[in-house]
Amino acid sequence: MDIDFAALTEYQRYKLMASLIVPRPIALVTTVNEAGVVNAAPFSMFNMLGEEPPIVMISVNRLKDGALKDTAANIQRSGEFVVHLPDEAMAEAMHRCGERLPPDVSELAHVGLHAAPCRLVKPARIAEAPVAFECTLWETLETASRQIFIGQVRWLHAREGLIDTETWRVRLQDYHPVGRFGASFYVRTRDRFSLESGQAKQTVIDEI
Repeated sequence: MDIDFAALTEYQRYKLMASLIVPRPIALVTTVNEAGVVNAAPFSMFNMLGEEPPIVMISVNRLKDGALKDTAANIQRSGEFVVHLPDEAMAEAMHRCGERLPPDVSELAHVGLHAAPCRLVKPARIAEAPVAFECTLWETLETASRQIFIGQVRWLHAREGLIDTETWRVRLQDYHPVGRFGASFYVRTRDRFSLESGQAKQTVIDEI
């Protein structure tokens, strides 16, 4: 099949790209509005971009009326956000954070997650998340349909015991994030394998 993307609608392009470029990591992002209410929303158009500076990217779609989602409006105003990597234990709560709620209602309370203070930024982090990156806004890119926020990681919070700070290895046997597989479908990340015969002998795959 050969498909001319210029001949497709915006929705058709989105559906094909989001269904083929899988699995994708999920950023569960917390921000705070002017009234101090913590907003939480999942985004699977997300990834790391580099380590010097340490930057990550989230892509937030505009609403049909052109208005900004709460996450985008809060980042644009404050320049701060927190990226969490949700695991299997909090996958359902993460998914429910995508429900539309009034701006004065926090998704955390709505789904039963708990806020914990950050070190540098004002938005709270999620206590149940295995990993949280405190970010400040580095750059914003805009398209007709999206705002793309590039954030610089300032602090990392990780579940106790997840990282060996002497070797800087992550104990993956205790880390089971979920990935997006399109629509409401997700994948687990327990099935891991190495293609380097020597690597498996030098470093076990659950501790890299």
